[in-house]
Amino acid sequence: MKKKIPTEEELNELGVKSWSIWEKETSVFDWSYSDTETCYILEGEIEVTDNSTGEKLEFKKGDLVQFPKGLNCVWNVKKPVRKHYNFGDLKI
Repeated sequence: MKKKIPTEEELNELGVKSWSIWEKETSVFDWSYSDTETCYILEGEIEVTDNSTGEKLEFKKGDLVQFPKGLNCVWNVKKPVRKHYNFGDLKI
């Protein structure tokens, strides 16, 4: 799992504004990734825990986050989330 605060230029280079949007209310759920996902958080506060290592990653509005293919994790949506997302191997 990777997180960074991107510049406007980086967001434009990735084409983030053209990505689909996903929203989720406050909740806790299991998730697994069959492909690498990159997402840009528009709203919300989330903590994701890697099931195999116990590593936790917290992120919020303005963060660019990448989840690796094969990751099994638990999403804890602390504040309702709205994000742009894209699947595939993007370099961030």
